[in-house]
Amino acid sequence: MTVTVARAAQRVPGLRRVPLARLVLLAEVAILAKAHYERLTPSERRRLVILVRDARGLPRNLSERERRELSKLVAKVQPKAFATEAAQRLSPLGPRRP
Repeated sequence: MTVTVARAAQRVPGLRRVPLARLVLLAEVAILAKAHYERLTPSERRRLVILVRDARGLPRNLSERERRELSKLVAKVQPKAFATEAAQRLSPLGPRRP
């Protein structure tokens, strides 16, 4: 494993400066994000990417119908559940309740 990390560090600029523990945590969050993203069907994933691309970070770039569609797709990904799971994995104490 150490050899693999060393080889990756040589190929990816700036990777050497990132501590290994942080890389592991980032990988866990990436795997979790992929699991949530895969809750969408392939056609829904394509549509989500198109809507996000067309919005270019500004909801006003989408029609009202497209905004509703984007909202439904994002809800299906369950961002609150993703955030909670990510917090539980990243924090040794787990998420804090108000």
